Amino acid sequence: MFEKNDLCQTVKRGVRGTAGTAAGCTDTKKEFILPNGTVIPAVGFGSYLATKNGTQTITDALDAGYRYIDTAKFYENEAEIGEAIAQSGIPRREIFLCSKVWPTDLGRENTLASFAESCRKLQTDYLDLYLIHWPKNDAHDPAWLEKVQASWAAMEALYEQGKVRAIGLSNFLPHHIRPLLETARIRPMIDQLELHVGYMQEYALAYLREQDILPQAWSPLGRARLLCDPDISLIAEKYGCSNAKLLLRYLNQRGIPVIPKSSSKERMLENLDIFGFTISADDMSYLSRLNERGWSGEHPDAE
Repeated sequence: MFEKNDLCQTVKRGVRGTAGTAAGCTDTKKEFILPNGTVIPAVGFGSYLATKNGTQTITDALDAGYRYIDTAKFYENEAEIGEAIAQSGIPRREIFLCSKVWPTDLGRENTLASFAESCRKLQTDYLDLYLIHWPKNDAHDPAWLEKVQASWAAMEALYEQGKVRAIGLSNFLPHHIRPLLETARIRPMIDQLELHVGYMQEYALAYLREQDILPQAWSPLGRARLLCDPDISLIAEKYGCSNAKLLLRYLNQRGIPVIPKSSSKERMLENLDIFGFTISADDMSYLSRLNERGWSGEHPDAE
C-alpha cells in the first residue's frame, strides 16, 4: 500500500476536488494529473492479447520504457504481467498499474474479491488505478445501476484503505455517470473510452471535462485500421511521421492520455516518442472533422 499520510491527503482531495487542481496535464503533457493529484504517464501500454506467448511482450514493453501497464481481469493476463514485473527488477513504486473489474463481478463483495484476486496475480498489495470495466453485462439489465453503485461503494472503501491510489470507470457514457454521481461519495477520477480520430465521442468528452473527470483513450489507433488511412497519411507526411505517431500526438494535444498496444518493440518505442512535434491548429481541425472510421463496434448499451 502507499503511505497512509499520502492517502489522507488523497482522500480529502478525491471527495470534493481541490481549488487549482483539475483533471489535466503538465505543461509538457508527458504526465497527466487526476483530480486527486495522482500523476499518470501520458502514454501507457495496453496489454489486451499481449501475453499469448507468455511474458515476453510485457518484458519488451518495460524494456522500452513503459511504466504504465493497463490490464483487466477479462484480459486473463494479470499473472503474466505480475511475473514480468517481478522479473524486471523495476521497483513497484515506479510502475503505474491499472486493472478493472468485469461486469459479471459487479456488487460490493464480488468487486472486493475480484480486486484481491487481481492483486494476487499481479504480485502487489495495491493498484494505482482500479476501474469498473463496463457499466452493464446485459444491455437490458434493469438492475445495472444498483450493481454499479454497490461496486463503486466497494471501490471507495478500497481507496480509503490505501489499496488503490485512484478509482474510475471504463466505457461509461454521461447517462451512466450521472446517476452514479448522485450516490457516490468519491467522484470518478478517470473514464476510459474508445477515442481516436474518426470516433471522438465529443458529447461524452465535453461532459467529462465539465465533471472534471479525465478521459483516457483505449484503441487510440482505431484497432490499427487507421494506420494506412489515406486522409490521415496526408497529414502525417507533413510532419514526417507515421500515422500512429500523428494519431497519438493528436490525442495528447487534446489533453487525453493514451494506452496503445503493440507486440513489436519498434512500434512500442515509436508510440512512446510522440513529443517532438506539435500539430498545427488547422491540422487538428482537419483531423477532428474526419467522418467516422476505425470504430470497434463495441458499445456499452449494446449486446
